[in-house]
Amino acid sequence: MKPVVQQEVTGCAIASAAAIAGVSYVKAKKIANDLGIVAADSALWSETNYIRRLLKKLGIKAANKETPFRDWSSLPDCALLAIKWRLENGKPYWHWVVFIRDKQGAVVLDSKKSLTTNIRSDFGRIKPKWYINIYS
Repeated sequence: MKPVVQQEVTGCAIASAAAIAGVSYVKAKKIANDLGIVAADSALWSETNYIRRLLKKLGIKAANKETPFRDWSSLPDCALLAIKWRLENGKPYWHWVVFIRDKQGAVVLDSKKSLTTNIRSDFGRIKPKWYINIYS
């Protein structure tokens, strides 16, 4: 799996879904837009319904519920993580990233455009709140 860089400031969900599905940001954005999902809609990073619909349309099976984050070793081999979780005017918001574990080890694919590298292993700096298990 390779990281996909978000092309919009608020496009982390679309980029994360694209990375999991192995498609470009442009293709995932087109599919999202066809579903009525746009990056500027704050529900895309404050609710899970939109990303679940997009993942399903991309042929990706995701767990029906969120699981509280305990530690990195307890994560499944592929998960959508909610990081930078915060409340704004009583509404939760977060940044979506993808956790993967394979033969080479474990990394986080972070779509943020301004990062030096979008493949992260600085787990001590990443503070997940919860995750959605992604089934292969």
